Amino acid sequence: MFDALTSRMSRTLAGLRSRGRINPVDLEVTCGEIRTALLEADVALAVVDSLIAQVQRRGLEALSLKQAGINPGQQVITIIHEEILNILGTNARSLAVAKKPPTRIMLAGLQGSGKTTLAGKLALWLKEQGNTPLLVACDLARPNAVQQLQIIGEQIGVSVFAPEPGNGIGNPVTVAKAGLVHAEQKLFNYVIFDTAGRLGVDVELMKEARAIKSAVEPDDTLFVVDAMTGQDAVNTANAFNTGVGIDGVVLTKVDGNARAGAALSVTSVIGKPILFLSTGEKSTEFEPFYPDRMAQRILGMGDVATLAEQAKKALDEKSAARLEEKFVTGEEFTFDDFLEQLQAMKKMGSMSKLLGMLPGMPGAQGAQLKKQIEAIDDSETDRAAAIIQSMTPQERSNPKIINGSRRLRIARGSGHEVSSVNRLLERFAGAQKAMKQMKNARPGALPQGLPPGLAAPTSARPPQRPAKKSRSGNPAKRAEQERG
Repeated sequence: MFDALTSRMSRTLAGLRSRGRINPVDLEVTCGEIRTALLEADVALAVVDSLIAQVQRRGLEALSLKQAGINPGQQVITIIHEEILNILGTNARSLAVAKKPPTRIMLAGLQGSGKTTLAGKLALWLKEQGNTPLLVACDLARPNAVQQLQIIGEQIGVSVFAPEPGNGIGNPVTVAKAGLVHAEQKLFNYVIFDTAGRLGVDVELMKEARAIKSAVEPDDTLFVVDAMTGQDAVNTANAFNTGVGIDGVVLTKVDGNARAGAALSVTSVIGKPILFLSTGEKSTEFEPFYPDRMAQRILGMGDVATLAEQAKKALDEKSAARLEEKFVTGEEFTFDDFLEQLQAMKKMGSMSKLLGMLPGMPGAQGAQLKKQIEAIDDSETDRAAAIIQSMTPQERSNPKIINGSRRLRIARGSGHEVSSVNRLLERFAGAQKAMKQMKNARPGALPQGLPPGLAAPTSARPPQRPAKKSRSGNPAKRAEQERG
């Protein structure tokens, strides 16, 4: 979502890092570039002006102090990071928890913002935390909204309370009240109310939302906003906050290509925190919002913490332990092991999305890496999995027996060309060789064939012999040196 903004900010910050000295003119030029980048990203004008004013004021103060040992460019970058963090909200907040279950969560927003899909994602996320959520279908206006929620609930294994068919039939307030009673009787500890939306803010929408809120008294009223909406997202959030009252914001369609800077303005304008992000179409592509991590992404610093969390969630501990044992004992790395790793990576999301969480590199290296990331074909993982699954157990454990006729059979079984099978076998052989080199290499050494520049760490280098001291030409001094 913030690719263009991140690219601009990364170039600006790279220019700051490369300078040994920074004067007020440099600071003004940097602030001008940041201002342009934020406005092009659709961030609200008032928010941009406030941020730039703070960066200029604090930056001039930092330059006047000239603290010893502190790089002035890095000091300004730290100020920019802190001010962007202020826009996003300095503190991450989770869902409220009711003293007496169930905790009631009401979703509100315009039609098309993704409320129903978001309701399912939130329910699945709560379920994975060990909770028992209930979905209540209060959107009785949009065609097939009730049926959509029922299908989503069935897919994720979450109960749905839907006594009315919808499509204009039924009273949403009555359904909300009955859903709350049902949740209390069946001991659900979370209940999520999926309410109706409209194409725009109108009197009927606000009246219905207020009536449902008054009936169920939610612990959290979350405003669901499409991150691709643009500047109207701020206006709509303001209208809902004034007309209904909201406690937090959820951004959907964060994986889109829109500039989406207006979504960053919501917290600053209405004073309500962003709680969650919907990062894709899958039910699992949903994550809590951390302002500091988002600020790092925008500035091109990556988001290694979220990447680590997703890896831990996707990787099976047993398979990881088994692979580690193979590595230690020297047992052959097989296609079955390779397939497990491919499936785990697929759970984590697209390759470009994962690599996008790594800290960016400035200059030509960064631009080249970005092009390589954009060129990654995520279908390659599916293609490799299909080829491996077309092999017999014997072929997976001992790929050396795969001759020409076997390759032709595997290609036909997987629906791919023989050349694709050949490429996969070559890559697998390279992976096996790399693992053997890593096991047999001395500590600190890296296997051959890795990209240049990945040298062994300094601590792994053998200790250097101390240089011999030259002997003095004066006999008395030389005798004193020898005695020492």
